[in-house]
Amino acid sequence: MSEDGCVTSAPQRPDGPTPAPRLIATDLDGTLLRDDKSVSPRTVAALAAAEEAGIEVFFVTGRPARWMDVVSDHVHGHGLAICANGAAVVDLHAGREFVQIRALARATALTVVDALRVAAPGTSFAVEMTTGINYEPLYPPFFLDPAAHVADAEKLLEEDVDDSAAPVLKLLAHHTELAPDAFLALARSAAGRHASITRSSPTSLLEVSGLGVSKASTLALCCAERGISPAEVVAFGDMPNDVEMLSWAGISYAMGNAHPDVIAAASGRTVANNEDGVAVVIERILTGRTAAQR
Repeated sequence: MSEDGCVTSAPQRPDGPTPAPRLIATDLDGTLLRDDKSVSPRTVAALAAAEEAGIEVFFVTGRPARWMDVVSDHVHGHGLAICANGAAVVDLHAGREFVQIRALARATALTVVDALRVAAPGTSFAVEMTTGINYEPLYPPFFLDPAAHVADAEKLLEEDVDDSAAPVLKLLAHHTELAPDAFLALARSAAGRHASITRSSPTSLLEVSGLGVSKASTLALCCAERGISPAEVVAFGDMPNDVEMLSWAGISYAMGNAHPDVIAAASGRTVANNEDGVAVVIERILTGRTAAQR
């Protein structure tokens, strides 16, 4: 077990036939990507083979659109990806153009900020918008952005902005002392009735979206547009922000390195991201489809 309680090895591989889906939905970090943030040649080949077989592939990630270059070349056909935990659908073939936005209302974000300042003193915040990220002075410089505005969250989220202001996709909340899962539980207790709160980082970094906005709910909308039912979807994930999606999909796999909550939510288990766990299952799906066609 790692320090944050995540399983670090997979005792089992996916066995038996896997029904042929119409759509594969996969998380990126800790799932499709290896720890060095690369897409292995085996995984690239598996994704291409799935698309060639007529199975749509959707990347469904907590990442903002501007961090999608790592997989932009591997989206075929539709070109769409679900970003920011479901807050945005992005066309990677059109320069990461926003196709759909499910924004977090600034007033709601301010309510969450107020609640967490009381429930978890020492929390620092960042605001992820369609145009980039702004953050408070004490927020850790995970990824420096020279164009970012640095100010208190209340200032960054002030409501007297005009209609041209960029939509807020999610609020980020970081704590230096609370354990990741304890911080998540505390935040959901304090503000969960106002917004959707989850996490994907091994650190105490929470991600706050509009109420009801998640990877699962946006994926469900995209599938409904295509006439695809949950039973026709295979999903992959590793962290709490994947739980709803794995519960919604007809077949779902927790990675070998997955958080315990993800293992509990998924219907199956594959090997870790560094062992190409997504590719292992896709190859099995395609092999089963070929055998059924003989």
